[in-house]
Amino acid sequence: MKILLVGEYSRLHNSLKEGLILLNHDVTIVATKDGFKNYDVDLPIHKKYTKGFLKKFKNIIYRLTKIDLESLQIKKQIIKLKPKISDFDIVQFINEASFGCTASIEKDIFDLISTWNKKVFLLSCGADYISIKYAHDGKPRYSILTPYLNGKHQFLSNYGLKFLQQDFIELHNHIYQSIEGVIASDLDYHLPLKNHPKYLGLIPNPINTEELEFKKLKIEDKIVIFHGINSHSYYKKGSDIFEEALSIINRKYSDKIKVVTVRSLPYNEYIKSYNEAHIMLDQVYAFDQGFNALEAMAMGKVVFTGAEKEWLDYYNLIDDAVAINALPDAERIANKLEWLITNPEKIIDISINARQFVETYHNHKYVAEQYLKTWQKHL
Repeated sequence: MKILLVGEYSRLHNSLKEGLILLNHDVTIVATKDGFKNYDVDLPIHKKYTKGFLKKFKNIIYRLTKIDLESLQIKKQIIKLKPKISDFDIVQFINEASFGCTASIEKDIFDLISTWNKKVFLLSCGADYISIKYAHDGKPRYSILTPYLNGKHQFLSNYGLKFLQQDFIELHNHIYQSIEGVIASDLDYHLPLKNHPKYLGLIPNPINTEELEFKKLKIEDKIVIFHGINSHSYYKKGSDIFEEALSIINRKYSDKIKVVTVRSLPYNEYIKSYNEAHIMLDQVYAFDQGFNALEAMAMGKVVFTGAEKEWLDYYNLIDDAVAINALPDAERIANKLEWLITNPEKIIDISINARQFVETYHNHKYVAEQYLKTWQKHL
């Protein structure tokens, strides 16, 4: 089959493409490069107004006219690509707003690509209307909106609140009327979608375990704790809570640990930067693991991330066996770190279990097979 993957977050579509190619399918990705992360894209969409004078000019024009120059030039690029992004059997959009445009331009792009191709599917991956409304209504115990609701407003746009605006609600409704169905990439998107008539089920994030080498951890001197900060998502990921927990643990065990902190690295640099780590601090406000956590787990790191009871039940796991649930509480995170520091054999055990878990449930070829089965039901 010919498959077009539209948009890219956290390398999800790249890993899915690699799995689909192993199954002898023809796959193309059209996307922007996801900011500083700079993932590979077959047909890159370039953003022109991201910094300096052009960014200021774009903002002035938008304030005066409500015309977004970036969105318009992205739409022009899509139209020019028509010969290369037409006549595919399957199209999958990674999000309701796959290109970060205004709602009206996202609708135009969605309609163009849908018209040029056959069956269209959607991923619930990253913020979208249903997941943000679910969080805003206070249905989960905590969510990516928790820091916002607690007054932590560093980058307001990063919380996905635009999806609650009327124009994005209309975009959501339009897309859902047109697609064959929507697939959740993990439990944080599965729970809001349960019982929705367009919901096709949860398919776990695909991880290319062949490219991520597992190295059995050795603890010969200090335990290395890695904290990778995305400056734009500092509060949303709970980095402030991790830093508070590290401060607590450093006061007690500075002679036994080494803390490595990096900020906003491109993907290839980022994944190399935690090679020597034993423990990785990923994110707080999640019930399941995202891409960064899963890739680190595949490499045998002990990851503090979303590993809530709902996730344990879904995969029939026990607490602290595969990953450490990072609750929004610095003292409790510090206590878990202390448990690992004083019981280093647990680090080795969890490391092995983490790799086995990713190989079992997230292997990119296995996940690609699940996507194919879901898509083929609608051909």
